[in-house]
Amino acid sequence: MAVPFVGATARPNSLSLPVKGTDLWTLHRDGEVKLRMGESGPEAEPPLTVNQMFTSTVQRFGNYDALGWKEGEQWKTMTYNDYYKTCRTAAKGFLKLGLERYHGVGILGFNSVEWFIADIGAILAGGFAVGIYTTNSPEACQYVAENCQANILVVENHKQLQKILQVQDKLPHLKAIIQYKDELKEKRPNLYTWAEFMKLGRDEPDAQLDDIISSQKPNQCCTLIYTSGTTGQPKGVMLSHDNLTWTAFVTGQYVSLTDADKLQEVIVSYLPLSHIAAQMIDVWLPMKAGGVTYFAQPDALKGSLANTLREIRPTAFMGVPRVWEKMQEKMKSIGAKSSTVRRKVASWAKDVGLQTNLNKMDNGNLSRKPLNYRLAKRLVFRKVRKALGLDRCTRCYTGAAPITKDTLEFFLSLDIPLFELYGMSESSGPQTISLPDAFRLTSCGKVIPGCKTKIFNPDVDGNGEICFWGRHVFMGYLNMPDKTEEALDSDGWLHSGDLVATDFNGIYNAMLIGDKRKFLSMLLTIKCQVNNETGAPEDELTPEAVELCRKLGSNSTRVSEIAGGRDRVVYAAIQEGINRVNEKATSNAQRIQKWTVLEKDFSIPGGELGPTMKLKRPVVMKMYKDQIENFYKEVLTPTTPDNPLPSK
Repeated sequence: MAVPFVGATARPNSLSLPVKGTDLWTLHRDGEVKLRMGESGPEAEPPLTVNQMFTSTVQRFGNYDALGWKEGEQWKTMTYNDYYKTCRTAAKGFLKLGLERYHGVGILGFNSVEWFIADIGAILAGGFAVGIYTTNSPEACQYVAENCQANILVVENHKQLQKILQVQDKLPHLKAIIQYKDELKEKRPNLYTWAEFMKLGRDEPDAQLDDIISSQKPNQCCTLIYTSGTTGQPKGVMLSHDNLTWTAFVTGQYVSLTDADKLQEVIVSYLPLSHIAAQMIDVWLPMKAGGVTYFAQPDALKGSLANTLREIRPTAFMGVPRVWEKMQEKMKSIGAKSSTVRRKVASWAKDVGLQTNLNKMDNGNLSRKPLNYRLAKRLVFRKVRKALGLDRCTRCYTGAAPITKDTLEFFLSLDIPLFELYGMSESSGPQTISLPDAFRLTSCGKVIPGCKTKIFNPDVDGNGEICFWGRHVFMGYLNMPDKTEEALDSDGWLHSGDLVATDFNGIYNAMLIGDKRKFLSMLLTIKCQVNNETGAPEDELTPEAVELCRKLGSNSTRVSEIAGGRDRVVYAAIQEGINRVNEKATSNAQRIQKWTVLEKDFSIPGGELGPTMKLKRPVVMKMYKDQIENFYKEVLTPTTPDNPLPSK
């Protein structure tokens, strides 16, 4: 698994406080930045506000479907004309409730039509759209709401409402709460249903809203993305109108999204919209191309996503690694129960699929596919795609967290290449994306047009910190000068903090430790079953992990039988894998000298992973402090963690 880690890297010259609109960064909610414009190419594209991009799409594709949602067993849709009108109505409703310029509208709930409308309505009204993770505690919700000075909070249901009511008296800027799903269980002052809120907007004249929209500039902030707290308190990433509209423009062109009048793109929305990846893929990219976004059910990640995909048949689909891994596990489980003949045909087809795609990867597009590939496609690949709901899907993406080579090869063998993308909230989402003609396993692809990448302070092998430049780079962290200075250097380059990646097959999660330490060490977890209701890891190994143990000569079926050095056979196999990696190192500093297998896998409920499955390094460092400190106690032979196996 690829595991980026953060190192202590000196930055060039500190930032100076900018004059409004003349510098590349700002710390202030009403700040304006100098756009990173170029003289030609994508960098020279005229800047747009969100309203300008939206109205352009409405003019071109007003009668096309924009959003789709399920009521009972029926799918309902809304056109771009109605979508824009409804967003304006919401904007007027926010103004009626007292939304002030450059103040937040916090949105706390699962993906829905109302989520999109609240988000865009807040932007049109001159406020900030602020997504709040549904997994946040009341205290975490309070932090975000207070940090963005939210005047209004939009919540999905009674459960999310209760979080806000618990901290309401600590939110001096809060003026109203809107609940967009289910009936209110109690009436309270300044608490509105969605229908009541929309009526407020419909009854308001347009003049105030039009004045605000006409005063907006592309270089002003319109959205705050709060980091999931993987490095301390969440930071408010300030994204401008231009960050969103320009990134949607260049990314859409780069991945060849088709405009609606040619072939309408179809997207399924299910990833947390408080994350920039979901916003860019679900909201802004479809808006730019006139695509249609359908909303999955709230229990999407507990199993219903598969049904939604089969019903909607998206043309592009983004899955975090865990989604692809669950598909892989399900298909392997079904395959194991098939007849001998079916298993042999599937095995043959997968061998053909993998070899054909690897040849294509190495030699470019094959002018004519081999006969055995065409036969495998007819007998197996098309049926698999149809069963997954991906028969119309020309682009399958993975990102937001590292994915194993095993999973990439599994889908490649089924003729489903997973295109990796890499970026961060501070780059409005993407920095690099894999394409069909620029595809390598475990590679994150090429830099999107108009953006630049450089390696800061490279070592002799060219390894160093990755830095970004482009119109997608954020404005700064709201009211956080120190954090902004850590992220942006004096020349405006965004420092990602990502330095290195390593790979271990058969292991599920791995975290490398080495910052300000004498040598590298590592925490590992083993693939285990996950509770479908809670998402918590269980002790029982997955079937493929059990199968791997059997091949190694181990009888272990539970994590507890392996962790802490209890299964010497498995530990010896892991050490052999680490030895192979260490042999490629050019110095002792690059060798992993100690490691251990933890008693349970990392998870969202456990706190080690954020809502998009991204590793929370500080949390893990704190939770497993004793194990980590054990690594660095003075010993004579620092080779392995808690087992005496010698390195080879």
